[in-house]
Amino acid sequence: MLGCNQQPKKVVLYKTAAEILGNPNYLAISYGGYRQKSRDIQPTISQLKEDMKILAAMGVKILRTYNIQLQQAPNLLKAISELKAEDKNFEMYVMLGAWIDCENAWTGLEPNHEVESQQNAGEIDRAVALAQAYPDIVKIIAVGNEAMVRWATSYFVRPNVVLKWVNHLQDLKKSGELSEDLWITSSDDFSSWGGGDPSYHTQDLENLIKAVDYISMHTYPMHNSHYNPEFWAVPENEFELSDTEKIEAAMQRAFQFAKAQHDSVSNYMKSLGVNKPVHIGETGWATLSNGHYGEKGSRATDEYKSGRYYQLIRNWTNKANISCFYFEAFDEQWKDAHNALGSENHFGLINLKGQAKYALWSLVDKGIFKGLTRDGQPITKTYNGDKDALMEHVLTPITIGEIMANR
Repeated sequence: MLGCNQQPKKVVLYKTAAEILGNPNYLAISYGGYRQKSRDIQPTISQLKEDMKILAAMGVKILRTYNIQLQQAPNLLKAISELKAEDKNFEMYVMLGAWIDCENAWTGLEPNHEVESQQNAGEIDRAVALAQAYPDIVKIIAVGNEAMVRWATSYFVRPNVVLKWVNHLQDLKKSGELSEDLWITSSDDFSSWGGGDPSYHTQDLENLIKAVDYISMHTYPMHNSHYNPEFWAVPENEFELSDTEKIEAAMQRAFQFAKAQHDSVSNYMKSLGVNKPVHIGETGWATLSNGHYGEKGSRATDEYKSGRYYQLIRNWTNKANISCFYFEAFDEQWKDAHNALGSENHFGLINLKGQAKYALWSLVDKGIFKGLTRDGQPITKTYNGDKDALMEHVLTPITIGEIMANR
């Protein structure tokens, strides 16, 4: 029996978005489990469970997905639910992405960026149904992925479309059809959130910033090593440095580049009189490229630079209580199916052979993957853990002079 001043202890069955976002004990990552060159071949429940155990061993407890048009996201929620039933201590939450398109997106017809796709309503309905079915797992719904940034020429929409669906979901929370603890956002490029080109500073964007529960922004210094290379290139005052020093200096500049883009979004938000969390919905660094970022381009991609970026970003965001949905957990070869060496296929921290890339070598050394496999393969190190062999593939960044000569 309880004494007169005692209250029954509250049993917390799961945590809320407010408790896990920005919590360094709940690492976040972007997830796709596709193994093949086509998403027509969906990962099985068993494969999804394998991946969840690997990520849980890494300390990852929040996943980001991208769409519900395909079966992966619903199957992922089922897999996590089964793992929770098998082990009461298993903990994994999901930021559920609902894909948003404009009219004629991906059809071969001219995209109409002023009108949204008719499929958007169905995608939002599917997100709602999954959030209702798995309230203990789905903690966030993200309306769109890079759906407002203008360089997404195949499908982008205006902010009023994203605002419409964010408001719809917020209304469902108010009516009790969705949990009041569910957070609603949109995951988009830093510029789309007002951190760059002032032409994005519209009334609809202001209203969107006020409507979401937090901002999920993207930053990619690696891509900018080609499109905006001045920050990346070796300046004249560093020509006398060793190659190792030049690489480290470039990685530090890349890190500061990402921080500055995060700060630019936060500063714009605060200029509107709004103060909400600004988390990183995507950032990452590919380990291979035969295009813009490889040997004939900015020379940004290799496992060492990727690992160094991962260390810098994780250390900063963990200390600053910023969730970073690092892109991405595993390599996925469907992204550039006709070019095996394309950078989009090589953003994973673990490759398709079950090998942990340089960023995770220390975790292999600690034995956290012991007993775990991916498609029957134990988690081992790339390059057999030989750093000297890895460094043979590491190039120093392009120089300012080379940039000018190529223009």
